[in-house]
Amino acid sequence: MTMDCCENRLLTSRRGLLLGGVSFAAWAYMPKFARAADGRDPRLIVVILRGALDGLSTVAPLSDPDYAGLHGSIALAADGAHPAIMLDSFFALHPAMPEFARMYRDRHAAVIHAVATPYRDRSHFDGQDVLESGYAGPGRVQSGWLNRALEALPRGERVSSALAVGPTTPLVLRGNAPTVGWALVALPQADDDTAMRLADLYRHRDPMLASALSQGLQLEKAASGDDMKPKGGNAVAQMRQVARGAAKLMAADDGPRIAALAFDGWDTHANEGGPVGRLAFLLGGLDSALAEFESGLGDRWRDTVVVVATEFGRTARINGTDGTDHGTATVALLAGGAVKGGRVISDWPGLKPANLYEGRDLKPTTDLRSVIKGVLQAQFGLSDRVLAETVFPDSASARPMKGLVV
Repeated sequence: MTMDCCENRLLTSRRGLLLGGVSFAAWAYMPKFARAADGRDPRLIVVILRGALDGLSTVAPLSDPDYAGLHGSIALAADGAHPAIMLDSFFALHPAMPEFARMYRDRHAAVIHAVATPYRDRSHFDGQDVLESGYAGPGRVQSGWLNRALEALPRGERVSSALAVGPTTPLVLRGNAPTVGWALVALPQADDDTAMRLADLYRHRDPMLASALSQGLQLEKAASGDDMKPKGGNAVAQMRQVARGAAKLMAADDGPRIAALAFDGWDTHANEGGPVGRLAFLLGGLDSALAEFESGLGDRWRDTVVVVATEFGRTARINGTDGTDHGTATVALLAGGAVKGGRVISDWPGLKPANLYEGRDLKPTTDLRSVIKGVLQAQFGLSDRVLAETVFPDSASARPMKGLVV
C-alpha cells in the first residue's frame, strides 16, 4: 500500500484519500487554558449537515402569514396530531426534536434564523466548500476554518491521542500543515490489518506519528464497540452512535477539545414530509445525537458548545414532488451548557413575495461567519483580527456575534 506524504508534514488531499484509503492528522497540543484557574475547559463540536437543511421546516415561523401557503402540505402547525413545539410567540420547533426543545427551555440551546454563508448559488459541492473552508467563494484552498482556528490557539502540553469520527476528514478540519490542535483519524473501509500496517510504515520514519495513529485506532475501537455499531445501516442510528463515541472521547481529561462531524442525506427534493416523514426522521437522528453529546460529556457539557450548520437552505415554496429545492437562508443551531440559550435570534425578513431572495428563498439577514466567530471568540479568546484575517479571511465586515456563550 502506498501513500502520498511528506517527511515532516501531512497533506490530507482528496487524491491522498482516494489512493491511501486513510486520512489522519498527527499529534496535538492541548490549549494552555484547558486547565485554567477558574476550572473552565471549553469544548467545541461542529456538526455539518450536508445536503442543505430546510430551515423553514426545522424552526417554522408559524406567525408569518405567508408561511403556511408557501410550505403547503409540509408546513408545520401549532395543533393537530403532531403539533410543532412553540419556542416563542412566533417560531416553533419541529416535533421530531424534543431533546433540543428541552435544552432550549433549560436555556442551553439557541436558534439563529435567516442565516447563510456568503455563497449565493445553489451547488452542493461549492456551498459545502464555502461553509467548510471559511472563504467567501469556492475552490480557494484545501484547508478549513476550524483547522486555522486550531493553529491560532495557544499551545499547551502535548498529547497523543486522536478522534475518529467518520470516513473522511471534513474540509473544515483539514490543513496544509501539521495540525496543532485536535484532529481526526478517519478510517474509511480500512480493516485492522491495513491500518496497523500503516502504523508500522511510520514507526521508523516518524515514531510520534505512528504512536498517534496506533492510539487513534485503539480509541476508535473504544468509541465504536459492538454495542455502539448501528444495525442495518440506519442513518439515524449512525448519527446517534457517532455522537456517543465522540462524546466518550471528548469527556476524558486528555481527550480532544474540538471535533467536527458531518452527516449526509439532507437533500429533500421529494417527499420531504411535514411533522412526520423523511425530514422528521433525519431531525430525530440529529436530536438524538445532541442528547448523546449531553449525556456522554457529563460534567464537560457545561463548557461545551455544539454548532450545527448546513451549506444553504431550501426554497420557501414546496415543489411538485412535495419537497423543497436548493435555496439560500436557513437556520444554525447552538446547543451546550455554555450556550446562552432560550432564544431565537433573527432579523426576520418576512416571507412576502417581495421579501424573498430572488423571489424564491428565505432572504439571509445574518452571516453564518458572524455566528461562528462569536462562538470561537467566546470559547477560545480568538481576537477580531485573527478571526477576520486568518480563520475567515477577508471577513472584517462579518463582526463576531456577541452574547452567544455564557
